[in-house]
Amino acid sequence: MDDSNLSISQAELSKLSDRDKQELQQFVVNESQKARVQQNIHNLTDMCFKKCITSKISSGKLDRSEEPCVLNCVDRFLDANNLVLKQLEMMRTS
Repeated sequence: MDDSNLSISQAELSKLSDRDKQELQQFVVNESQKARVQQNIHNLTDMCFKKCITSKISSGKLDRSEEPCVLNCVDRFLDANNLVLKQLEMMRTS
């Protein structure tokens, strides 16, 4: 898809109703959040792969030490993110 087809001029934007503008704004926020989630997943995958996958992948399966490493890596990443989110929430409500 060509990005030029996705742009909207200021004149076209001003023709939208307030409700349409709000829906458009919410759509942009949602898409931005999806992009951040996808980037986090990419970062997690890259980090855990580099840390845990030490052999050549020839059988399509992880070896017996790699699988627990990957699972632990993902768990620790999620634990760290949850801890940060909790701390930020506590700071926000204080």
